[in-house]
This record gives sequence, C-alpha cells and structure tokens, in this order.
Amino acid sequence: MDIFSVFTMLGGLAFFLFGMNILGAGLDKLAGGKLERILEKLTSNPIKSVALGAVVTAIIQSSSATTVMVVGFVNSGIMKLHQAIGIIMGANLGTTATSWILSLSGLEGDSFIVKIFKPTSFSPVLAFIGIILFTFAKSQKKKDIGNILLGFAILMFGMETMSDAVKPLADVPEFRNILTMFTNPILGVATGALLTAIIQSSSASVGILQALSITGSLSFGAAIPIIMGQNIGTCITAMLSSIGANKNAKRAALVHLYFNLIGTIAFLLLFYGIQYTIGFGFFNDPVNAVSIAIVHTIFNLFSTALLLPFTKFLEKLACLTIKDHETEVHPQEENELANASKLLDERFLATPGFAVEQCKDVVKKMALLSRDTFHLSLELLTHYDETKAKQIFEKEDLIDKYEDILGTYLVKLSSKSLSTTDSQAVSKFLHTIGDFERIGDHAVNLRDAAKEIYTKQVVFSDEAKNEINIITQAVSDILDQAINAFLNNDLVMASQVEALEEVIDYLRNECKNRHVDRLRAGSCTIEFGFVFNDILTNYERISDHCSNIAVCLLEINENSFETHDYLNKLKYSGSPDFTKAFERNKEKYALPN
Repeated sequence: MDIFSVFTMLGGLAFFLFGMNILGAGLDKLAGGKLERILEKLTSNPIKSVALGAVVTAIIQSSSATTVMVVGFVNSGIMKLHQAIGIIMGANLGTTATSWILSLSGLEGDSFIVKIFKPTSFSPVLAFIGIILFTFAKSQKKKDIGNILLGFAILMFGMETMSDAVKPLADVPEFRNILTMFTNPILGVATGALLTAIIQSSSASVGILQALSITGSLSFGAAIPIIMGQNIGTCITAMLSSIGANKNAKRAALVHLYFNLIGTIAFLLLFYGIQYTIGFGFFNDPVNAVSIAIVHTIFNLFSTALLLPFTKFLEKLACLTIKDHETEVHPQEENELANASKLLDERFLATPGFAVEQCKDVVKKMALLSRDTFHLSLELLTHYDETKAKQIFEKEDLIDKYEDILGTYLVKLSSKSLSTTDSQAVSKFLHTIGDFERIGDHAVNLRDAAKEIYTKQVVFSDEAKNEINIITQAVSDILDQAINAFLNNDLVMASQVEALEEVIDYLRNECKNRHVDRLRAGSCTIEFGFVFNDILTNYERISDHCSNIAVCLLEINENSFETHDYLNKLKYSGSPDFTKAFERNKEKYALPN
C-alpha cells in the first residue's frame, strides 16, 4: 500500500462522512420536526420509548442527534429524566440500522439478486435520480428527496472507495500484527471509543471498521472490543452538549454513558467468560461487514434487554453522580421567561425542524400575551386599578424579552438548512414578533391614558363614550382576528383584516372630527381632548400592527414581501370583495348620528 492508496482512503473517508451528513440532514429536513414531536409526547411507556427512540434514530441516521435532542428536552423541562432513559436505549438500537445498510457493500456473488443489492449497482442509479430531482424538481419536498438520494449515493461511494483502498493491506504482515493487538479487550475498547469520540459518530466509526474488514485480517476477537468501544465513544456528543445545561440534562447524558459502560462490561464479561471456558469456534475467524452489523445489533439488544428493567437504577446512579443542592431552583419555581428560554435550547438547532416547532410555541405565547395585555389595558379605561396597571408593565416587559430571545434564536435558525415550510415559518416569525411587541407598547400607552383619566377625574360626554366604545370593540375584534389568523395560519381570516383596519382608520378620523365639533361647541375641554386623542391614536396604531401581521401571512404564502404593493393593489384596485367587507364593517361599527 503506497502513499496514493492512503490518499484514496482519506478521500473515501471524506466522501463517507460527507454523505452521512447530507443523508442525515436531508432526512431530518424532510421530517420537519415531526419525529421529535412524537418523541416529546409519546414517552409514557418505557417499551414504547425504546421503540420510538430506535425508529427515530434509524430514520435520521444519528444516535448522537437523538441523544442530544433528549438532553435538550430534559434541560427545557419538556421531558422528565425517567422518560428520557428509554429513548436513549432505543437510540442505541436505531443506530445499528446504518451498519446493516453499509454491510451491503460486502455482498459477494454472481447471481442477479446479489448484484442488484450491491451498492456499486444501485448507488449510481440513486445518484442519477437524486440529481434530477435536486436540479429540476420544483417541489421542495422532491428536492429534499433528491438530496437524500445523493447523500446515500455519496455515502456508499465513500464506503466502496475506502474498502478498495485498504484491500492491499491484506498482504501487509505489519497491518495484520497491528490488528491482532486489538484482541486485548481493554486496548480494543479504548481504540473504538477514541475513534468514535474524535469523529462523534458511532455509525461512521462502525462503517470504517466494516471497510477495514474487507482485508480479511480483522478477526471477531479483535472486532468485538472495538465495537463495544465505539458505543462508549458515541456518548461524547451528548456529554459535550450537556455542558451548561441543568442537572437533569447532565444526568440524561450520564445515563447514556452508564448504559453503554455497563452494557459493555456485562457483555465482555459474558463473552470472554464463555471464550475462556467453553470457547467460541469463530473467535479467530475473519470478520466481514455483515458480521460486524450482527455483533453491533446483538450488543445493543443485549444491553437494552439487560438494563431496561433497571431504568430506575440508571436514574438513581445519575442522580448520585450529580447531586441536588438544597438551594437549587426547581423547574416549577422558574418564571415564564426562563421556561421560554429553555424551549429555545441551542441544542435544538441541530435538528432545525424541531427548533422551528419550539419557536412556534414561544411566538404563540408572545402573541397571546400581547392580546392579554391589551385587554387588561381596556379594563383600566373603565375601572382603574393600580394592581392591574403594574401587571401591564410586567407583561409588556416580558413581551420585550420574548422579542429579544426569539429574534436572536430565529436569526441563528435561519442560517440552517430548512424545508420550504419551515423557512416560511421562520420568516413569518421574524416579521411579526416586532408587531406583537409594539402592541404591548401601545397597551402601556393606554394604561397611561387610563391613569390620567383616573387622576384628573376626566369625564367624557355621552357622545364621546359611545364613540370610544364602538372603536374599542372594532380594535378588539381586529386584534382577535389577526392573532387567531396567525396562530392557525388561517389565510381566509387574514384576508379579512385589512378591510376592518380601513374602517378603524375611518372611525378614528370621524371621532377626531366630532371631537373638534364638541370643542367648538364648548361641550369638551382641550385637556380632556388630549386624552381622547391619545386613545384614538393608540387604537389606530394597534390596528396597523394587526394589518402588518395579516399581510405578512398572505405575502409569505405567495413568497413575497411587497407589503406596500399588496395594500395599494387591495385598496385601489376596486376589489369587490374588499369593498363589500369594508362596507359590512362600516355598517357594523357605525357611529351614532
């Protein structure tokens, strides 16, 4: 084996890792966070948790991604530690799917069935189909499928390249001598763990081992300890991700480590106990890619069967390792903002589809909070209460902080590989959180107006009261429409908002004109008029923000952000639907003569 073979092997490894990355990212993108939502909700039963963990990991092709996600779940309080244990076990089972796929490269034979299942036969076809979909398909979903096919083809090409590059090593005595060293269990486990910790993927390290098996110099006795070590090494990703997390999240990462450590020790004790008493006839036989997949699967099945009845023991062991302190703040004592911040855990950015779902939950909280703050300010306009006034300030401050954490998180999320649907969702959130924040600001302004009415004993005329009541109802309705349309992505409801916004503009102007008439008639004072105008101005601004939210929904659906063009076209094109809706709302919120 010369230096050029080494270059070929390294190139094959690069293709292999790159293909695995593309494949996993594409599968996760196609899933769009749905798999993680299933994990989040269906973890009440340990066996069900194991099955879900296995299925999700097999689909996204990464036990590391699943365990990191679980650490994030536990850190954010979405999942309890005992619920996470079953998923962690299942993730170890699910990752064996990759080794079975890679074992196809070791198929040998001249029959048509064998040839058709060899990667050298079907990978080029998948690559061709993938590039056609990726290049020419208009649907983003089809493009994602094309990306997955390309990733798989690159992965298998890298595997074949590595295998071809290391074949000459079969004739190198020094290489065979090195491999025999790994029959020492401690050295084999350490080597497997170190390799996997470096590349942070047990699937990839098992693939490398399968490529080496093509030389025929790797025996079962050498491969088994390495496979055990690979399962331990993969824990490094979850351990690193738990840095800075709360204690339960760190415990979840420890459970992953303890599970593999205990499983490895138990398996090796049993295996070598039998080997040194009865003896395995295959111990010194050459291992192949399929055999490695079998050993990998048997080990993870063994560990899961052994430790599944002892999940409470694993939980207690992790709790003994990382103990609680009396001064520690428990999740139920944390405030709403802290809980929202944990929902936007940095770890979730590794699975962008789920991160988008988390953002959706926090934006929903923000939207509803802005509406609650507005309605609370309306109560103050009729019955001023200092306690409620203080609550408005607190709620508005919370809305501001929501905007800060969401804005920062969404910018990071927007740089990830997102599906069309998720990309639209991120754009929608980025465009609307500012409007929700401004609605909260105007609620504070209304609170100030209410306080002025209370302290100065302002009494509006009956005419002014009726006008305020009518426009108040209109603003309440438009806010409900805009927020409900946003929460449900209801484009029909969103399309109805602008007509009501125009009516509110009309009401504001009409109320101001009537107020001027009352000033001239001497039935109202200038001082009282300032408060009246403040209320009208804030109402009109709130309706503007509702319009922005609704237009954003409609424009994103059309992949456009030409808001002004849309509004001009809607208002001045003579749209019969818009005109009818405007007249209907104008009649509904008509001011008394």
